[in-house]
Amino acid sequence: MPERELAPYAARPERSRGRHYREPPPRGRSEYQRDRDRIVHSTAFRRLEYKTQVFVNHEGDLFRTRLTHSLEVAQLARSVARSLNLDEDLTEAVALAHDLGHTPFGHTGQDALNACMRPYGGFEHNLQSLRVVDVLEQRYADFDGLNLTFEAREGILKHCSPRNARLLGDVGERFLKKKRPSLEAQVANIADEIAYNNHDVDDGVRSGLLDLEQLAEVKIFARHMKVVLREYPRIAPRRLRYETVRRMIDTLITDLIRASAETIRRHGPHGIDDVRCAPALIAFSPRIRDECLALKRFLRENLYRHYRVVRMSAKASRIVSALFQAFLSDPRLLPPDFKERSRSDAPRAIADYIAGMTDRYAILEHRRLFAIDET
Repeated sequence: MPERELAPYAARPERSRGRHYREPPPRGRSEYQRDRDRIVHSTAFRRLEYKTQVFVNHEGDLFRTRLTHSLEVAQLARSVARSLNLDEDLTEAVALAHDLGHTPFGHTGQDALNACMRPYGGFEHNLQSLRVVDVLEQRYADFDGLNLTFEAREGILKHCSPRNARLLGDVGERFLKKKRPSLEAQVANIADEIAYNNHDVDDGVRSGLLDLEQLAEVKIFARHMKVVLREYPRIAPRRLRYETVRRMIDTLITDLIRASAETIRRHGPHGIDDVRCAPALIAFSPRIRDECLALKRFLRENLYRHYRVVRMSAKASRIVSALFQAFLSDPRLLPPDFKERSRSDAPRAIADYIAGMTDRYAILEHRRLFAIDET
């Protein structure tokens, strides 16, 4: 996007804090476009196709994966960035990369791997996403990782413990100084929340674990469903679900743009340094924020803790834990690349290997190691 179209508080590619390794400037695209393109072409991004959100990959082909989720987040985030005159390419890059470090089996896999790694520094999927773009991707002759700009890297690192932040240099500094990332990163963060809440509603109903009667007890869903039924009294249930979720998303995006624009106007940042020192400027209005929290509570109680999800999560947790212990007991079981890395730090090399697995690959690797009839 040309500079004249950007707000003064937007991140500007020509003023980026740069890359760890110096490179010639890109031709025909901005520095943030280069970041986005490198993410899309990465191996870790392709693997997201077979990593799931709530449902394990083999349970059905129509449930959302980390890849479809990331694309949906990028679409929502880019729309908000455009309305607020922010840099769309940086916003999209952060949105596309935010889940690159996620384990197989969603949050269950992350929790299991963190438990295994607790004696060795723990496992944070957000920190792993940064590790993927800084170290683990091996596509370029001159450096490891993707050599992204500082602004993309700080946006990817949404959460970080103080202990780990101290080890990360400039990109971890804001967690120690209680500062904020760019508005582009803040937009991508909330777009992630909008996407997974609303699309988990869709997948929950599709799976049969939720129904419209239950959702009618949730204020934000009930309000939009009533509007759809008033306009289309004979609508089929599937279309009713789609229309309701679509309108919910529209309400959330519209409110986010309006409330954020007002907050930005009130604080009056003149540049990105002012953004970093201000409180979070990208946020819902209080009423919509409360409705989103109510929806999250409903999903936690009725979907994420549904006995069928819990059963599959328990299986997934056992798979991740068993893989980790097997490799830790005998690193010779690791593939050659990871076996070599394990010589200096076996637990971290094993965590890198497991975190990079897709759902299907983790199940297959578990079978290879523990089923007597597999090789």
